[in-house]
Amino acid sequence: MSDIEIARNTKLNKIVDVGKELEISEDDLEIYGKYKAKISESVYQKLKEKKDGKLILVTAINPTPLGEGKTTISIGLADGLRYIGKKSILALREPSLGPVFGMKGGATGGGHAQIVPMEDINLHFTGDIHAITTANNLLSAVIDNHIYFGNKLKIKRVVWKRCMDLNDRQLRVVNTGLSEEKNIVPRLDGFNITVASEIMAILCLSRDINDLKRRLGNIIIGYNEEEKPVTARDLKIEGSLTALLKDAIKPNLVQTLEHTPALVHGGPFANIAHGCNSIIATKLGMKLADYTVTEAGFGADLGAEKFLDIKCKTANIKPDVVVCVATLKALKYHGGVEKENIQKENIKALDKGMNNLFKHIKNLRDVYGLNVIVAINKYVQDSSKEIEYLKEKLKEKNIDLSLVQAWEHGGKGAEDLAQKVVNLAEKESKLNRIYDIEDSIETKIEKISKTIYGAEGIEISEKAQKEIEFIKKIGYNNLPICIAKTQYSFSDDSKNLECLEPFKIHVQDVILNAGAEFIVAITGKIFTMPGLPKVPAAENIDIDKNGNIIGIF
Repeated sequence: MSDIEIARNTKLNKIVDVGKELEISEDDLEIYGKYKAKISESVYQKLKEKKDGKLILVTAINPTPLGEGKTTISIGLADGLRYIGKKSILALREPSLGPVFGMKGGATGGGHAQIVPMEDINLHFTGDIHAITTANNLLSAVIDNHIYFGNKLKIKRVVWKRCMDLNDRQLRVVNTGLSEEKNIVPRLDGFNITVASEIMAILCLSRDINDLKRRLGNIIIGYNEEEKPVTARDLKIEGSLTALLKDAIKPNLVQTLEHTPALVHGGPFANIAHGCNSIIATKLGMKLADYTVTEAGFGADLGAEKFLDIKCKTANIKPDVVVCVATLKALKYHGGVEKENIQKENIKALDKGMNNLFKHIKNLRDVYGLNVIVAINKYVQDSSKEIEYLKEKLKEKNIDLSLVQAWEHGGKGAEDLAQKVVNLAEKESKLNRIYDIEDSIETKIEKISKTIYGAEGIEISEKAQKEIEFIKKIGYNNLPICIAKTQYSFSDDSKNLECLEPFKIHVQDVILNAGAEFIVAITGKIFTMPGLPKVPAAENIDIDKNGNIIGIF
């Protein structure tokens, strides 16, 4: 039975009943049909003085192209905590339409560990991403309209891009304003995917709607003739942008197949953005339940690093436990085995691939100082010999391990992980910083590259260095760094899976996100607008004769 069939054949609780379980009244919910709702800001205010519950971060090793089942493990763990009698909640990101119709597919888990209604969540959901797209493009329209009507602000260089939430490589660089109408100024432009846009990051890092408005006003859209920043506030547009996002900033409430409450809110990519769900949803979850399970996108070198160095600092939180997800397939993939052969038993490749896992564990446990456990997302066809070998190797390094079968058995399949997480969460956890915010931009990039990736150094292009000097000149040096990098490798080369030879991180460009309050370093061959694969998932998605969506995975 496919994921979508499992989800469709499960009886769901009405969302008002899910809310009641969390002691949220129907008056504090904005209902989107029977099974979706937004939560009013008043709920957090009512719970403001309540002690926070434990925060569990789920991350992973560097993935294969189809991922490691990190979301499945997150959902299974939340269900598993509920299974052993704990009050748990999920805080996850919203899926982007780019991967849904591209290669990776949906982001609602799989098998018997899913959030539902999965079709709605994977497609338009409650319209948050559409609202972000509209706000982004309204700002673009206002910029060009201002220039058309005389350019009072004397904008000379526009750096703001349009966006859409689909993979479309054709839109990476475009010429606009080619109608030859009077006063229209042609210029080179481009598109980001919405989930990599600054407004998505702003929504996810804002504390409340007032902080959202402040950050939106701080967006730098370009520079004037004196090379001074021009902001959205200068264009008097921050109010309209906030109005478009007044509902999008409210967390969405759904449920798992086992009726565990789930807050699904915000959706930045982790390879080109900061990869974490909203601060509002995470902090709300910590008030509503004893255990909040959240995840950070892709491998721990990307999502977890940004969670710890950007989100935790902004929100003043830290995880009590980190779960690092791995599969035998991915470990062998990073041990040099081709994709088509990773199902076959191969102890030698497994042993080599463990170096990827060990590096992530060292970063999380020894560098950041966190409590860490490895969760093996078990597949039915996994070799018992390989599993036993992995257990022995982890035991030698004093690394906790749990074999998780949530895809097959739901919460019961994550019972062992849930119990071990509860025990581990009672141990003291600290969060070390790997760079000082006052460090230079170059130093911050270098510290992340050397400490987290294991690079021997960095190389900064002439273009990137020029941008760095300019950012320093206008006074934005003291911001955290968000590195855009391939998810498949510790290096910036997607084909360098094993990283056996010394490597450097190549910084091609640097982008100031003054509203989001971080600096993006573009490395390697990363693009902020992805492309579709040769055979996109869109070819398999359809509506059957009964009106049901099929083909989403």
